[in-house]
Amino acid sequence: MEPRPDWCLPHPDLASWLEQLSDTDCDYWHEHLLEFAQEAAHFVPALAAYAELVSVPSLFGHEGGTKAALKEVDAADMPGRKRLQAGAFAATVAPLSGSVLDWCCGKGHLARTLVGQGAEEVFGFEWDAELVQDGNRIAAKYGDPVRVAQQDVMAEQLSWPAVAHGAALHACGDLHRQLLRRGSAAGLARLSVSPCCYHLGGRGEYQMLSERAQQYRGALSMDRSSLRLAVQETVTAPARVRAQSARIRAWRLGFDALQRSFSEKGQYLPVPSHPPSLNNGTFEEFCRWAANKKRVVLPSVVDWQHWQAVGERRSRQVRRHELLRHLFRRPLELWLVLDYAVYMEEQGYRVNLGTFCERSLTPRNLLLDAQLKLTNSK
Repeated sequence: MEPRPDWCLPHPDLASWLEQLSDTDCDYWHEHLLEFAQEAAHFVPALAAYAELVSVPSLFGHEGGTKAALKEVDAADMPGRKRLQAGAFAATVAPLSGSVLDWCCGKGHLARTLVGQGAEEVFGFEWDAELVQDGNRIAAKYGDPVRVAQQDVMAEQLSWPAVAHGAALHACGDLHRQLLRRGSAAGLARLSVSPCCYHLGGRGEYQMLSERAQQYRGALSMDRSSLRLAVQETVTAPARVRAQSARIRAWRLGFDALQRSFSEKGQYLPVPSHPPSLNNGTFEEFCRWAANKKRVVLPSVVDWQHWQAVGERRSRQVRRHELLRHLFRRPLELWLVLDYAVYMEEQGYRVNLGTFCERSLTPRNLLLDAQLKLTNSK
C-alpha cells in the first residue's frame, strides 16, 4: 500500500539491508524464516528469540499420516495433497472410538479417513446440497459407515447427532470457531480442530473468544482484514501458480503507480480480484480492466512499458519488505489459536496444541485437541 512503509524511518539500516538482498537470498529467506529472523536480529535484537517463541510440539509420527490416508484407488476424486492431510490429521487424533462428527465435511473425505482409525460411524455436516449428495454416494460406493446431512452450521437451531467427538480439518474462520463454541456448550467429550482462514466470517474488529484475552482488548485488537496475514503463505502452490501470482502483483503495483501519478490524492487504490482470463493477458489489458472497475479515467497516452517496469521494481521491493512482515505470520496464528486453547480450558477442557503434519504438506498444520475433564459438571 505504501512505497516506503512507516517502519523504514526508524529502521533505515534494516530497510537498506533488505532492499539490497539478491533474488537468490530473497527466495531462500522466504522459505527459511527461522534463519531469516536470526539475520534480522542484527538490526532488531528481540528477534533472536523468534524460533523459541513460535515453537510448538509435533503431535504426529512421520509415517502415521501416510498409513492412515485413504488408498489412492479409494480416493479417485480427492486431491492427493488433501488425501495426505486428512491421513495426517486422522492419525494424530487416533485411536478413535464410537461416533464422530465431521464439521463442514464437504464430500466426507475426512469422515471416511476417520473410519479407518477406529470410528464406528461418522456423521458429516455440510451446507452444500450437491456435496452432501456426492458424499453419501461415495460413502455408499465404498461401504463406509458415513452419513452426510445438509446443515448450515451457523444456524441458531442445530440438532446434534449422537456423537461425543467433533472434528474439523480446515473449516474456515467463524465455522471452526462455531464448532468450539457450540461443541463445548453441547458438552462434547472431545473436539479436534485444525483451523484455517481466520479472517473469514464477520466484519470490523475481531473478537477474541476467551474471557482472559478479552480483558486485554485494548492492547490486543485487530480488524479481520489484518488477520489475512496469518494465512499468506504459498509453500504448497505449484511454481507456475507462484510465477503467475508474482506477475499479477507486479501489474497491480504498476497500475497503482500509474494512477497515483495523475490522482489528486496520490494514494493507494485497492483493486478487487481479477478474472482468470486476465492471467494470460497483457499489462495494458489489466490496467484498463482495473481502471474500469474503479472508475478511473486513464490518460489518452500511456507509456505502458514504463509503468510495467515501475511495477516490477515495486514488486521486487515489496517482496523484500514482505520478509519482515511474514515474520509475524506464525506469531499471529499462534496468538489466535492460543486464545482458542484458553477458551476451551475455560469451558472445562484439557487442551493439547501442536502440529499434525510438516509445513511442506500444509502451512495450516496446527491442531487443537480438547478433551472434557472427567470432573467437569457437564
